[in-house]
Amino acid sequence: MSQGEAAGCGTAKPQDQGWAWMVLLAAVVLQGLTLGFPSCIGVFFKDLQHEFQASNSQTSWFPSIMVAVLHGGGPLCSILVKRFGCRFVVMLGGLLSGLGMVSSSFCKSISQLYLTAGLITGLGSCFSFQAGVTVLGYYFVRWQTLANAVASTGVSLGFTLWPLLSQYLLDEMGWRNTFLIFGGILLNCCVCGAIMRPIQLASGSLPQSAKPKEEPGSRAEEAQLSNGASSYHPTFQQHTRKTKCFQMLQNYLAFDIFCQNKGYQIYTIGVTWMMMGFALPHVYLVPYAIHSGVEERKAALLISVIGFINIFIRPLTGLVSGHRVFTGRRIYLFSLAVLLCGLSNFICVISAEFSVLILYCVILSIAMSGVGALTFQVLMDVVDMDRFSSALGLFTILESITLLLGPPLTGLLVDITSDYHYIFYNSSFFLISAALFMGLSFYALEKKTKLRETSKSCLDNPSRYQYSETSTEPKAESQSPPAVEYITSI
Repeated sequence: MSQGEAAGCGTAKPQDQGWAWMVLLAAVVLQGLTLGFPSCIGVFFKDLQHEFQASNSQTSWFPSIMVAVLHGGGPLCSILVKRFGCRFVVMLGGLLSGLGMVSSSFCKSISQLYLTAGLITGLGSCFSFQAGVTVLGYYFVRWQTLANAVASTGVSLGFTLWPLLSQYLLDEMGWRNTFLIFGGILLNCCVCGAIMRPIQLASGSLPQSAKPKEEPGSRAEEAQLSNGASSYHPTFQQHTRKTKCFQMLQNYLAFDIFCQNKGYQIYTIGVTWMMMGFALPHVYLVPYAIHSGVEERKAALLISVIGFINIFIRPLTGLVSGHRVFTGRRIYLFSLAVLLCGLSNFICVISAEFSVLILYCVILSIAMSGVGALTFQVLMDVVDMDRFSSALGLFTILESITLLLGPPLTGLLVDITSDYHYIFYNSSFFLISAALFMGLSFYALEKKTKLRETSKSCLDNPSRYQYSETSTEPKAESQSPPAVEYITSI
C-alpha cells in the first residue's frame, strides 16, 4: 500500500458523524474559494484592458484559461490524490492559488497574467476543489447526497460575495493590490485541507481500494520481464513502456470505466454536451439586460439573485434527493433539473423587462440548484468510490472543453446576427437535448438490466416456467455466472 493510500482519503472508512461535519464545513469554504472565484474576474476586465492596452479577445483569454484549467486539471489531480491523498492535494492547491494571484499583482504584460492567474491559480483551484469533492465520498455514506448539496452552496456563496468584494477593493486600492489580497484569501484553502484529516483504519483490515488489482495479461508480462535476455531487447523495452503508459492512462483517466460502465459513459457524454449551453446565461445575461435597456446596477443584481437563491435551495434539493425513494433514481431528478434550465431560457426570449428577468432568475436558480447539488452525487452513484477520483478526472476534462468552447462560439453567432435571442435559443437546445438523452438512456439501460435479470431467473429455475417429464431424481445445480449489472446507486 502506497504512502498516499495509507494517509489519504482513499483508505478512509466512511462515517457520518463527528469530524465529518467539520470536513463538510471546510468543503463549503473550499468551493466558495475555488469555483466561486472566477465570477469576479469580469469586474477587472476594463482595468486590465487599460493597463496592458489589450483587446477584448486578448483579455478574455485570462478568465478562459483559468476556468478551463480549473475543470480540466482533473487527471493530474487524480494522480496526486492516488499518490499523496486528498489532504495534501487540497493544501498544495491552496498554495498554488495564492502564489498565482500574488504573482499576478506584479505582472507587466497580459501574457504573464495568462501564466500566473490563468494557469497557476486555475491549477491550484482545481487541486483544492476536486480533492475536496473526493474526500466527502469517504466521510459520508448515509448523508452523502445532503453533504454534496450543502458543499455546493459554497459555490453560491462565492458567486454572491466575490464580485461585491472585488468591486469594493478595486475602488479602494486598484487591481494590483486587490490581486495581492486575493492571494492571501486563497491561502485559506490550506486551512481547509488541514481540517480534512485522514480517518484511522480499523486494525487488521485492508480496504478494498488498497488491494492491488491484477490487470489481464500482467502475469505473462511479469514472466517476460523475468527473462533477462528478452528484457534487454530494445523492441521489448519500447513495448513495455507503451504498456505502462497505457495502464497509467487507464488508471488515472478512467478510460476502462468509460468503456465498461454504461452508466458512467451516458452520464459523461450527457454532461459534456450540456455544458455547451449551461454557462451561456451566466456570461451573457447582464449584457443582454443592458442591451435591452435595463440599468447597469439592476442588471448586475440579476446574477446576485441567482447566487442568493441557490444558497437556500441547494441544501433542500440535497435533502429531498437523499431520501431512499430516490436511491438509484437521482439521475432522473438531475435530468429534470437540466430540462427545466433549458425551458426557462424561453422566458428571456418573450420579454427583457426587469420584472420578467427577475422571474427568469428565480426559476433558473431553482433548476440550477438541482444541477449543482446532484452533479457529483450522480457521478458517485454510477462509479465505485475507489475509482471516483479517476472518473472525476476524465469527467471534468471533457466538460472543460465544452465550457471553453460554448461561450465564444455563441458570442460569434451573436456578432454575426446582432441578436441576443440566439444565446437563449442555443442554451435551450443543448440543455433540453442533454436532459432527454440522459433520462431516456438511463431508462433504457434500466429496462435492459431488468430483462437480463428476468432471463437469468428463467435459466436458474426452469421448473417454475415449464413442465418437465424428466426423472425427479435430484440433480446438482450448476451455478451460472452472475449477470453484469451497471450500478446506479451506492
